[in-house]
Amino acid sequence: MVKEEVQLKKNIGFMVAASLVVGTVIGSGIFMKPGVVISSTGNSTLALWAWVIGGIITLASGLTIAEVSVKIPRTGGLYAYVEEVYGSMWGFLCGWIQTLIYGPAVIGALGLYFGELVAGMFGLPQSSKIIIGIITVIFLFIFNMLGTQYGGLIQSVSTVAKLIPIAMIAVFGLAKGHSPIFNMSSGSTETLGMGAAVLATLWAYDGWMNVGFMAGEMKNPAKTLPRAIITGILIVMAAYLGVNFAMLHVLPAEKIVELGPNASKEAANILFGSTGGKLIAVGILISIFGCLNGKILTFPRIPLAMAQEGHLPAGKYLSHISPRFKTPIRVTFMEIVIAIMMMLAGNPDRLSDIAIFSVFLFYGLAFFAVFLLRKTHKSVGTYKVPLYPLTPILAILGAIYILGSTIMKTPLDTFISIVITLIGLPVYKILQKNRQKSTG
Repeated sequence: MVKEEVQLKKNIGFMVAASLVVGTVIGSGIFMKPGVVISSTGNSTLALWAWVIGGIITLASGLTIAEVSVKIPRTGGLYAYVEEVYGSMWGFLCGWIQTLIYGPAVIGALGLYFGELVAGMFGLPQSSKIIIGIITVIFLFIFNMLGTQYGGLIQSVSTVAKLIPIAMIAVFGLAKGHSPIFNMSSGSTETLGMGAAVLATLWAYDGWMNVGFMAGEMKNPAKTLPRAIITGILIVMAAYLGVNFAMLHVLPAEKIVELGPNASKEAANILFGSTGGKLIAVGILISIFGCLNGKILTFPRIPLAMAQEGHLPAGKYLSHISPRFKTPIRVTFMEIVIAIMMMLAGNPDRLSDIAIFSVFLFYGLAFFAVFLLRKTHKSVGTYKVPLYPLTPILAILGAIYILGSTIMKTPLDTFISIVITLIGLPVYKILQKNRQKSTG
């Protein structure tokens, strides 16, 4: 009797997919980045333009990847796209860096941010943030492993919940605020320039590609994925600009820079009284919780795709999908273990800095892939990126920009990223030799 292969269940529709885009992008950045962006530009108008430019680059990237995803509707997202277009070695390196660094680092960082905010809300010692963060990560791991419908439910509910305080700040801030919005000085003596400001917004926009990791679990990926990516990014852009306009209308630009991450809470206090701060604190917690859930739900699909193709050590073991829950329990457990190790050893900001350089290198390759796929997949898929070739060129320039900016900002972290990526080469060679021996 031949054992039937267990497959991932195709139960993700447009609403869950779009909420994944919104939920994995909107985390803490919308509340914590406005002061950084204003400080970097030195001027409120330039700061708003930085958010617009970051959004345009992100939208161009999403429109470009949407066409790639339709032509390659496989579980694995970025890893699957790079492997299909550039070959197994580049695909392996892409998956390698995402599996070992990018995915666990982002999960770990969000867990630590969540733990820090919970500790602050209840007056607990800051040392407890690690314990709270780890417990939260483990809880979401267990919940997601019961089935994608449960993780998807958390994603949909938390996405709606996090948009409530965002919408309240945006609407009431614009209606009740009195401060001038445009051409207000940041009060900073040192401005880093538009480059640093856009870089900050791009990090806040990051995460939109994660929904592509789950294409193999969508009911109709060719139709659902492009709609989800574009809709999700447009919602995020509207939310970011709305909050920034509102905060500038409630608080002077100089005050936003001074308050930093607490600016949103102060704006809420002014708008809604003493309960406002508590409301925003809860909103930020929900925002990070939903973002963390989205990462735990989507990131393990990268090593799953690699393991299924024999591109990870112990691939047969790791590629196992639970017959009962139809979820990739083993690879998800591996990602969570690595994330917890990072939480115990690393600073969340440092973890993110180390990850961003390598992942954007592969983003750039994925954007360029649309030109190659136009030649080899002419009749596949009905969606085509608008304003071709300008849109994908803009996406590529955005990737080059963030790579260059990161090198200048954190040269040591980019060096570490390169080293870890290159370590993947001998691992790939060994796996290739083992595969040849087993088939030979």
